[in-house]
Amino acid sequence: MAEIINLRSVRKGKARAEKEAKAEDNRIAFGLPKKAKTLAEAKKAIEFSRHEGHKLVGPDSDG
Repeated sequence: MAEIINLRSVRKGKARAEKEAKAEDNRIAFGLPKKAKTLAEAKKAIEFSRHEGHKLVGPDSDG
């Protein structure tokens, strides 16, 4: 015989799990201090400039 379940509690459990997943994403996105964000942006800018500096062709040329 099949197990009897309460659909309302299943729906609520699913909603709680989705809400927790969204909260985890928000913790990652908005949980960093400003100093860490600016440090990451600075590192990204330095890496980008180093990468662009190694190009053999200028940005305005066709080839």
